[in-house]
Amino acid sequence: MRPDVQYLLETFAAAGVTTYDRVGIAAAREQVRGAVRLQKPPAPVADVHDVDLGDGVRVRVYRPGTAGPVVVYLHGGGFVIGDVEVADRPCRALAAASGATVVSVDYRLAPESPFPGPVLDCLAAVRWVRSARLGDRLVLVGDSAGGALVAAVSRSLRDAGEPAPDAQVLLYPTLAPPTDTPSMLARADGPFMTRRELEWFWGLYLGDSSPTDPLAAPLHAPELVGSPPTVVVVAELDPLRDEGRAYAGRLREAGVPVELVEYPGAVHGFWWLDKRLAQADELTADLARWVRR
Repeated sequence: MRPDVQYLLETFAAAGVTTYDRVGIAAAREQVRGAVRLQKPPAPVADVHDVDLGDGVRVRVYRPGTAGPVVVYLHGGGFVIGDVEVADRPCRALAAASGATVVSVDYRLAPESPFPGPVLDCLAAVRWVRSARLGDRLVLVGDSAGGALVAAVSRSLRDAGEPAPDAQVLLYPTLAPPTDTPSMLARADGPFMTRRELEWFWGLYLGDSSPTDPLAAPLHAPELVGSPPTVVVVAELDPLRDEGRAYAGRLREAGVPVELVEYPGAVHGFWWLDKRLAQADELTADLARWVRR
């Protein structure tokens, strides 16, 4: 295990940090906000402001002062936790590194807003970005649950006959409720994400919906033709690693240009922890390169 990962695990253990499923929704939301303490100081960005889109949805817009692509970022957190505040510094870093305008979506969370609520909120945000003409190209980026939302939004646009994004980037995505993949079996107890947490998140998100609905669980989509060019990032020590690999394989079979990138020794959620995990900076640099490309 990488020394920086081992150190952070030992720090969490000494502090008595436990898994989200064991503390309940309110405490889990507060716990994830603590990730800010593990992030570097905010990168300077020319303009940052919030926009209320109505119906309980807002976006935070990061404009680096240059014209270029626009990134719509959909945060992780199992559809249940996380918000634009936790993701603020990663989004600032991405805007500064890429020169792109970054729009971070504060979609409504489950269980108060279960599926398809978050998908519809993110779709509305993408349509607002297009109407506002914030950039010359549109790239969707999502981590963990945000990766599932990115795939769902791209599919929704296709099915509605609207233009696809120019590209999508899925960071260690959760794309379906847990199954017995080799990585899920090997990493059921973590580090940094467990099978129990994933089952808890998916249960709260799906409610009474089918676990194989392709908008909820993109890995179960019957076909993926028409998906935008895609980068899928997986982390070696993540229980979700193999479903990211499987989704990349299905995209390739559908004729979609896809790049699968694996970070050796990496754990789930590492992009939000750049003060402690060196690979977070590597991922920001890679994201900037993919967005510019």
